[in-house]
Amino acid sequence: MFEKIKQELVEFRNFAVKGNVVDMAVGIIIGASFGGIVNSLVKDIIMPPLGWILGKVDFTNLYLVLPTSLNPAEIQSYPTLEAAKEAGAVTISYGLFINQIINFLIVAFAIFLLIKGINKLQKATAKDAADAETAEPTTKPCPRCTTEIPIKATKCPHCTADI
Repeated sequence: MFEKIKQELVEFRNFAVKGNVVDMAVGIIIGASFGGIVNSLVKDIIMPPLGWILGKVDFTNLYLVLPTSLNPAEIQSYPTLEAAKEAGAVTISYGLFINQIINFLIVAFAIFLLIKGINKLQKATAKDAADAETAEPTTKPCPRCTTEIPIKATKCPHCTADI
């Protein structure tokens, strides 16, 4: 019984420490951290000036309060979205939705730039490999000992044969 459990744990350990699993875990952790940075960028840096330009609008406080009955006279108004939620009002928080759209666009643009950079790097690496294959050879084999020697050599440094 214990031997089977030990074998399962060994298999799990081998799976968990494979390169792909560790790489994926690191990617998820960095992605979550990046999400926090983007949220702060949108909430603290982009939205305040955008709201100011649009007439001091705070996007987080853009919402609609749905009535509790069909009588429009019963619709209450609240100074903030938080106050409406505390009062138990049913709201459509379209300002928060606008913030999420901006978050998505920033993340998508950052990923686009990252992929574009990776593609450029891959093209450069492929070009370097192709250039290395088509480059003029700088060495030749010695006809006597078959070691690699410079093309311009007139004497092999290994076997001292005249070339």
